[in-house]
Amino acid sequence: MDMFFSRGNTAMSAILLLLGILSSTGVEFTGAQSVGVCYGGNGNNLPSKQTVVDLYKSNRIGKIRLYNPDEGILQALKGSNIEVILGISNDQLQSVTNAGGATNWVNKYVKAYSDVKFKYIAVGNEVHPGDGAAGSVLPALQNIQNAISSANLQGQIKVSTAIDTTLLGNSYPPKDGVFSSSASSYIKPIVDFLVKNGSPLLANVYPYFAYTNNQQSIGLDYALFTKQGNNEVGYQNLFDALLDSLYAALEKVGASNVKVVVSESGWPSEGGAGATVQNAGTYYRNLINHAKGGTPKRPTGPIETYLFAMFDENQKQGAEVERHFGLFRPDKSPKYQLSFS
Repeated sequence: MDMFFSRGNTAMSAILLLLGILSSTGVEFTGAQSVGVCYGGNGNNLPSKQTVVDLYKSNRIGKIRLYNPDEGILQALKGSNIEVILGISNDQLQSVTNAGGATNWVNKYVKAYSDVKFKYIAVGNEVHPGDGAAGSVLPALQNIQNAISSANLQGQIKVSTAIDTTLLGNSYPPKDGVFSSSASSYIKPIVDFLVKNGSPLLANVYPYFAYTNNQQSIGLDYALFTKQGNNEVGYQNLFDALLDSLYAALEKVGASNVKVVVSESGWPSEGGAGATVQNAGTYYRNLINHAKGGTPKRPTGPIETYLFAMFDENQKQGAEVERHFGLFRPDKSPKYQLSFS
């Protein structure tokens, strides 16, 4: 924005600045924003793809996470300036474990959409060491990276995978965070890949599930960012504690320079313990505000964070609570009053 403020050009700068602020797709708005929203499509009552992208724009949401390369939404994102995490679903990992498959995938879904602002490729989501797809993650990462480099996009797009915090064997106190013995042989080569390529680790961080699984030890205020003062190990909220335990685990495998991007975090409005509209609204509002800063271990923010999710997904598999993470109802009305700008 500084480029507008040359001496003697104040009136024009003010106009340009105003236009930048008013434009829902301007660089000024997306560049400074640390919070995006995940777009899941597991519903039979959701708005059209173009309507979804328009909803991102009108709410000034400058980042989106896609779980697979849906060409309808990619088409709608063209020229929008919205930053994109593009996912390769777990059932597709095998198809990109060789050079040809990876090149075809990048040609079809990345190079063909040159006016979409891709930021990360998420190669798999929450793959665990014992899963059938586990052996495909590293070769898929390597081949997608090679295809991105061959397309000369390595300066723009980072290749990573999204994990969850169950890969940690210990997470408290946060400084003692470490990957579990069962996960370390799986995660270490992946982390080495991230170090070599200057990529972040994508991590899905859910204080909600940590709280519901351990209510006798974890207070609701600690999970919702409403606790006053620090606990005995110097933490005011569960989000920071979980994130810093991941940073501690990364340090222990020689990856102290790897940044963590929070690729999912959310709170449900119904369907489980503590799942109310009031609690969820409190969580999302406080997380948006909190992401502007850092954690005790990494105080220099912001924390790049993707809220889960844009809509309630009525066809999502699993427990009832899984279908109630939406920020918006299928009719596009907001469930909470949130400000993304």
